[in-house]
Amino acid sequence: MSLELILQYFPNITSEQKKQFAELEVLYKDWNEKINVISRKDTDSLYEKHILHSLGIAKVMQFADGTKVLDIGTGGGFPGIPLAILFPNVQFTLVDSIGKKINVVKGVAESLGLKNVTAHHMRAEQLKEKFHFVVSRAVTQMPVFLTWLRGKFEKEQFNPKHNGVLYLKGGDLAEELAGLKAEIFSLKNYFNGEFFDTKKVVYLSKGNFNN
Repeated sequence: MSLELILQYFPNITSEQKKQFAELEVLYKDWNEKINVISRKDTDSLYEKHILHSLGIAKVMQFADGTKVLDIGTGGGFPGIPLAILFPNVQFTLVDSIGKKINVVKGVAESLGLKNVTAHHMRAEQLKEKFHFVVSRAVTQMPVFLTWLRGKFEKEQFNPKHNGVLYLKGGDLAEELAGLKAEIFSLKNYFNGEFFDTKKVVYLSKGNFNN
């Protein structure tokens, strides 16, 4: 399972995007031998469990050109790198508190020639910039995550959904999202395969919390 899996769900990507998605396999295998950014058992299912999973956000939200997106706790670059390939006219800022992971992100982005990716070794709370959207892949419980986002959102809005959070998460979310106005999108409605049965994209507009 590699590029064909991406093309199954995103058939209209350009030849450049096809090339970039195809290169991810070699790049991550190479980096993973130096720095363990993806669990060893997952390297064989990179395209399903990491790349396609990241692109689940794109099934929920087609970012408009000029959108600024922050990826918190990006690890080796997920969901930020796959989304940056898919949306070349959207600016992505990827942050992680672990420096060696950010080195991987920078290396992968440079190898792919991604001009729309900036990566920082820092905690999200330290970032002074503002963004239209924040994306992440289950870095912590939602109530904790939301405390990191104060003052992070732009006021201007030009996307199909109000500025806010798009969060990749699995399992039962009822307790975690109690008291929040969330939209939940099940990825099994977009992608085939057992892996996606419990995986969701959670959308929260910035009105849910103190900005």
